[in-house]
Amino acid sequence: MQATPTFAGIDWSWQHHAVCIVDARGQRLEEVVVAHSRPGLARVTRVLREHGVEQVGIERGDGPVVEHLMRDGFEVVVISARQVKSLRARYGSAGNKDDRLDAFVLADALRTDAGRWAVVRPDGDATVALRMLVRARHDLVQHRIAVHNQLLAVLQHNFPGAIGLFSQLDIPISLAFLRRFPTEVKAAWLSEARMAHWLKANSYCGRHSAHQLLTHLRQAATGRLRGPAAEASEVIVTTLVELLTTLRHEQDHLETRIKEALLEHPDGPIFQSLPRAGVIRAATLLAEIGDCRARYPDPSALAAAAGVAPSTRQSGKHLTVSYRQGCNKQLRAALVDWAQDTPRANDWARDTYDRARSRGCRHPHATRILAQNWTRILWRCWHDHQPYQPERHGRLQTLIQPGEGLT
Repeated sequence: MQATPTFAGIDWSWQHHAVCIVDARGQRLEEVVVAHSRPGLARVTRVLREHGVEQVGIERGDGPVVEHLMRDGFEVVVISARQVKSLRARYGSAGNKDDRLDAFVLADALRTDAGRWAVVRPDGDATVALRMLVRARHDLVQHRIAVHNQLLAVLQHNFPGAIGLFSQLDIPISLAFLRRFPTEVKAAWLSEARMAHWLKANSYCGRHSAHQLLTHLRQAATGRLRGPAAEASEVIVTTLVELLTTLRHEQDHLETRIKEALLEHPDGPIFQSLPRAGVIRAATLLAEIGDCRARYPDPSALAAAAGVAPSTRQSGKHLTVSYRQGCNKQLRAALVDWAQDTPRANDWARDTYDRARSRGCRHPHATRILAQNWTRILWRCWHDHQPYQPERHGRLQTLIQPGEGLT
């Protein structure tokens, strides 16, 4: 005797999850609300297995709940929030938002229209590997910034002249100088001729002459020159310089591996075709979005997951639009970082940003508006497996005057 099929829907949030299981006739078999915790997710698995559920309907194709379900062997089917909103009309004309009702709507929609919804597939090994490399580089950059700030604090008290001598404190020429002259006492040995010889030996290609650099050193405030504190400062500066050198070297190594992984990835050309994407930005966007198209069934799902779409709450006459807190923070950072640089290379992006600013939006808000608009284009290119083509971007073409080239 064949078992009666059962279907489940989960309306999830960052605090709790409503689970509903229905049978082949649409009758509720069980409804539970569990906390967003390890015991809560374990209970979800237990309830689903008790009723023989194989497929689970959910509004988003990413997040800890989806990962937990897929890890436990369930098939996850994405039914977007917009589709759920429309489906509520099947069960009443009020259209009220309720977690238990949405869980039931998801389960019943899976029962009646199973063939309409996309099944979430895990990202491929190439995408997972790229994500690991990208996130490792991000962590390494954060470590490098922390060490840079520590070195800056030490120099402010003990060797102020080294600050601002070169364009950045952690570039190779600056680190080479501090390795050779970690204190004011040792830097005092430099004459204009000696400075010129040192710059030439270290292949300095900056805009300042030896005379200008030496003047900067001599006019700076005086730090600690003698005593145990000065000796301790020399040890600390030398240690931090070597650490920064190592971190920069390892960052370069990771970036080379990221470039290799991006070139090998089948979706690499799509993301590299985006204006101002480059290698690291393209790799980060690809790594955080993934290669599972079902995870984001429409552009609004991608925008919501990235946190660039506002969070709207409406109950009766009360309407609240606020900054979206629950999202993929890494994806939001990657998308916003890329979007805010696109006005330099794309007339449509410049126009979108400028119009947002003219409405009174501050820079972060205007950037999120631009990022949300970019998600529509990015989603279409990603779903169609086609790189971004400016000549097919209708709004961009209307902004380009006759006889002008693409910026």
